[in-house]
Amino acid sequence: MPPPFSLVRLRERGDAFAHACRIAPESGAGTLVYVGRFDLAEFAVVLEPAEPLTTARRAFYAGMVALTDALRAYAPPAKEVAIGWPDAVRVDGGLIGGGRLGWPASADEDEPPGWLVFGAMVRTVMMNDHDPGVHPLASALDEEGFGEAGAVQVTESFARHLMRAIDCWKVDGFDSVACEYLGRISHERQTVRQIDNRGDLLTRRIGSDTTERADLVKALATPSWLDPDLGGPGS
Repeated sequence: MPPPFSLVRLRERGDAFAHACRIAPESGAGTLVYVGRFDLAEFAVVLEPAEPLTTARRAFYAGMVALTDALRAYAPPAKEVAIGWPDAVRVDGGLIGGGRLGWPASADEDEPPGWLVFGAMVRTVMMNDHDPGVHPLASALDEEGFGEAGAVQVTESFARHLMRAIDCWKVDGFDSVACEYLGRISHERQTVRQIDNRGDLLTRRIGSDTTERADLVKALATPSWLDPDLGGPGS
């Protein structure tokens, strides 16, 4: 791992996100929890923002930019690595995983939270004799030609790109992160999108005075990409 990170490795049946949330108060910023699995890249990192929770949740977007950058580093030419707002990651339309965000249940919206945890899962290998005709919207890195990009490589790549995203935020402001994120979600013609200070997605059609708001907190409550029965990305 790059210097700012401290690695905690769990056994195959561990839950990186849940474990990171449990140890976050004591372990501190830069703790990166990793589960050694063959079929999934599963990891979670502890952050300690200095701003109120209301705006600090925007760190989720930095995590998603880092996650997609990590995959782009290994993607074959012309492969599209895209985001489905707010949390799903797709390669050429096939769902491979996504990100999630945790914070203390007792945190005050107007105070800096004791911690945030950004967690992610990426399906590296499709298991159970996957039939594309049965789950046409599901995919995995091996099926998309990502070569040797396994769990270790994706996790290390994410850590490097997260440092870059956070540095960009510090130097150029959050708008630089928002711009990168918005460039990775599907674009609707004649619309303008932005992310406000609360992390909500604002969409306005050109020529209209009406702005649609998508609430980030509500969207993060149930990860859109996670299948609870599988314990990993769905289809």
